[in-house]
Formats: sequence, C-alpha cells, structure tokens
Amino acid sequence: MTERLTTGLIAERVGAELIGPPDLKILRVLPLSEAGPDAITFARDARFASRLGASRAGAALVTRGIETPGFDTASRALLVVDHADTALIAVLGLFAPEPPRVEPGVHPSAVVDASVKIGRDVSVGPGCVIERGSSVGDGTVLVAGVTLGPDVSIGSSCVLHAGVRILERCSCGNRCIIHANAVIGSDGFGYIPDPAGGLIKVPQIGDVRIGDAVEIGAGTTIDRAKMGSTRIGDGTKIDNLVQIGHNCIIGRFCVLCGQVGLAGSVTIGDGAMLGGQVGVADNLSIGAGAVIGAQAGLTCDVPAGAKYIGTPAGPLRTAGAGMAAIGRIPRLIRRIDRLERALAEKNLVPPPDEES
Repeated sequence: MTERLTTGLIAERVGAELIGPPDLKILRVLPLSEAGPDAITFARDARFASRLGASRAGAALVTRGIETPGFDTASRALLVVDHADTALIAVLGLFAPEPPRVEPGVHPSAVVDASVKIGRDVSVGPGCVIERGSSVGDGTVLVAGVTLGPDVSIGSSCVLHAGVRILERCSCGNRCIIHANAVIGSDGFGYIPDPAGGLIKVPQIGDVRIGDAVEIGAGTTIDRAKMGSTRIGDGTKIDNLVQIGHNCIIGRFCVLCGQVGLAGSVTIGDGAMLGGQVGVADNLSIGAGAVIGAQAGLTCDVPAGAKYIGTPAGPLRTAGAGMAAIGRIPRLIRRIDRLERALAEKNLVPPPDEES
C-alpha cells in the first residue's frame, strides 16, 4: 500500500455506493470478528450483515439489498456493492504490500547444467538444481531449493516456491504458480501381484503436462502417467495437499480444494469443482461444471452440471434426503420400541427381550 486510504477513496476505487463518512481512515482489512474502528470488513449475506451492528468495524462492504440493522452510518461507513466477495478482492489489492523485488540471475549456490536454456530476466534462487536439457522461460522465478529434473520445460512468468520438485520430462505452461514442496512427476502408484509372491512394480514412463495460469498448492503431488500424460488444463486451481494419480485428465478452470484425492485415470471436465477431502475412485469421469461436495466418496461417473454429495456420493437431492433421514433414525427406533411393547402387552408379538 503506497497511500493512506479513506472510506471515500476505497469506495471510488472499487465502484461502491458510499453510505456514511467519506473521510474515515482505514488501515487494514479484517474479518468481522476482528475488525476495529480502523478496519474494513465485509458481509456477503444477511447472516453476516446481522452482526455488523454489534461489531466494532469502522467500515463494511455489503452486498446490495442486504439490511444492516444497528449499523450507525453517522459514524461508520457502508460500501454497498453488487457482490461483496468480488469487491473484497479489489479491496485486498489496495492493501496488498508491494511484492519483494526479485533480481534476475543465478545464485552462486545453484547447480545448473551447461545444457539448460534460461530465458531473459529469470531468477534462480539459492540451492536450486536444474538438470540437463531443461529450459526456463522469460521472467520465471525459482525461489529457493527448487529441483528441475532432466528435460523439464517451464514457461514464462512462472513462480516456483521453495522446495518444488518437477521431475524428468514434465512441463509447465506460462504464468503458473507452484507453492512450496509440491512434487510434479513422481511415479504413478502401479503394482500387480507377482505369481511367485509379492508385488511387481509397473514402469511409469509417461509425464505430466500443466497448462497456462495453473496454481498448485503446497505439498500437492501430481503423478506422472504410466504411458502418455497426466494433464492439468489452463486456469485450473489446485489447493494444498491434493493427490492426483497417474493418467488423470483435468480440464480448464477446475477447482480442487484441500486433500482431494484422485485415483488413476480420472477425467474431470472444464469448470468442475471438488470440495475438500473428496475421494474419487479410478477410471471415473466427472462432467463439465459438476460440483462434488466436501468429503464425498465418489464411486460412479457424474454427469455434466450435476451436484453430488455424501459417501458413497449421489445426486444432491436424493443423497441429501438420505442424510436427512439418518437424523430421524433414533426417533424412529424409539417409536418402534414403544409399538413393540404395546403389541407385546396384548400378546400380539413376543416381548422384545425374548427375541434372538
């Protein structure tokens, strides 16, 4: 942030309707529960907006049409926008610190093979290793301790954070961000029983192909294909601690939240979203635009645009009804018990404790 921001200036920058004082100084952006008089917070829906009046926040972004009972606009400011979540992105940008300046060049402690092709304005940080036949595009930053195996290709304007490993023959497009300790191109998990006993490892001779503008979270692992390629489409965003098995094909602009696990040869269509801790069995297909709820266990294909939840996962309407029914089971058991006892008193059925 290079200037002191006021409520009026913030409203101007994000295109908000300002209700309240325009000259309140705002120093930070904080959640509703932590915001004080010098902070701006946000309320995307009526549930959060109902708590604004009792909060100490000096200003709040509010989605248009939502009431804010008890919020005094004589001393505090509302910034009314069409979508509070979208406007919050712009506000966070106003308060974002200047990114640290990265100097181009190769750190003395880095090990770079003589055959490596390095583009303009590339920064190779301390402890990095780039093996034979690899290439790094213009403006890319390898922060520290990054390893690129033989014949790896990294596009332009990428950032590979500390400890990233991209192994032999894998590639990454332009404008990608790969967070700390992600591993791209480790062996797929392939074994078959050995008739003589034990297991035989299946060679994994394929690679991983990552498109443009992909973001991959810390500690995520993407396995190389047994043959051919594991593929991640343009614009897809993958959270921390996600496991993507060999030969998976993930489309464009997909979202995979934390701890998603994909077994081998899963296909995901463009724009699909998988919530946290979703598990997907091998060789399944998830259609474009489908949404899989958190902690779902998927054992069947999912049509395009469908919403699935639960374990085993099913369509939102039927699986949701099943989950609701589970909550009724204790009451139904008590009711059945009362009915059995009433019938037993009339000698119409044996007493419950006499049954095996």
